[in-house]
Amino acid sequence: MKSLPLPATAAGLWLCPFRPFFLCTAVHALLAIAWWVGSLAGLLPMPDVPGGPIVWHAHEMLFGFAAASIAGFLLTAVAEFTGTAPVARRSVQQLLGLWLGGRVFYLVAGSVGILPAAVCDLGFLLLLTSLVAGPLWRDPTRRHVSFFFALLVLAAAQAGFYLALWRDGNALAWVQLAIGPVMILIVIAMSRISMRMVNDAIDRQGGAPATYLARPPRRNLATFAIGVYTAAEFLLPGNAVTGWLALAASAAMLNLLNDWHVGRVVLQRWVLIPYLVYWSMALGYALIGFGLLAGGYWTNAGHHVLLIGAMALAILIVMHIAGRTHSGHVLDRRVWVPLASSLLLAAGLLRGAAGLPAFAAAYLPLLHAAGTLWLLAWGAYFAYSWRHLAGPRPDGLSGCQGPQQVSEDDIDVPQCDGSPH
Repeated sequence: MKSLPLPATAAGLWLCPFRPFFLCTAVHALLAIAWWVGSLAGLLPMPDVPGGPIVWHAHEMLFGFAAASIAGFLLTAVAEFTGTAPVARRSVQQLLGLWLGGRVFYLVAGSVGILPAAVCDLGFLLLLTSLVAGPLWRDPTRRHVSFFFALLVLAAAQAGFYLALWRDGNALAWVQLAIGPVMILIVIAMSRISMRMVNDAIDRQGGAPATYLARPPRRNLATFAIGVYTAAEFLLPGNAVTGWLALAASAAMLNLLNDWHVGRVVLQRWVLIPYLVYWSMALGYALIGFGLLAGGYWTNAGHHVLLIGAMALAILIVMHIAGRTHSGHVLDRRVWVPLASSLLLAAGLLRGAAGLPAFAAAYLPLLHAAGTLWLLAWGAYFAYSWRHLAGPRPDGLSGCQGPQQVSEDDIDVPQCDGSPH
């Protein structure tokens, strides 16, 4: 059955799978946190959902916000990596419907039960996995098959989450289990993107002592360490062994950062921001490890540094780079990009500090400040990105093709007339 024709203004949204999902990621980032901050301030009611509002908030950040960005990235990147045909528009629309259904049905689960939300959320991840599994496994090199395994773990965590809700169990443990595969997906995706971004930056500076290479042994060690810690956190919560494994994951991320030390080029924005993602990941796991070994509230701080400083910042920069280059646009060097990145980093640190005893008296102000910075960052992304995500390509093409090279001369310097680029 063919999809219904769409008006020209709406058809641009379906030129590439990442377009609707990146837009939904930004809108969800704004609406979910605005509601959360408003409810903490007493301006809006707390969500009345199974598991309670904290579980809802954590679940939405991973299986709502992060999952939408992952879908947009993988549906586009896997076809490019494997040289296969893009996913059909109808399949993208089905995925989007399942994702939206999960968000709505979980909010009203107190009235209709958790089954509709479970069907939508689990169906979303299973359909996404099935759409990318074929190209990944048919690729003779199978270089990207790790995406498939990370999605399977996410789907298992989603299933466990709803099963725990149904049995009145510890649903939050399943949400925390999902953090690991998301971090692994970030490391894998960043290694692909950084290879071009860093080396292009090196070329613009006339070369460097060493060409950047995302070395598989370091990357594999980092993903392995994150995976082992994640399993231990789920199976041995609060155990000292888990603390040491978190520190090992932090050390593995610091080791991975050695790939990036190729001179002053690391200070350029398209290199520095991904570099700070890895630093945030290393800091997050270090805080978790310290908290598990020394006691206290550092573990909660570490989780928020991971989710805001690492995950959200990675999503922001990947969505900007992939969203613009695969929409026929060049990168945007306006100040909003580093500003929004700085706001997310500050939000992660403030939210982490809010849970520490030393800042107990300022708990709510710190939460509100972190939420405000988050909203400003994602508001900036939406304001500067929705036109190229929803509109036609300026080069007249109709697919997901990106430029062959991203050079400084190609980076967009928008005029002051406010017109879309």
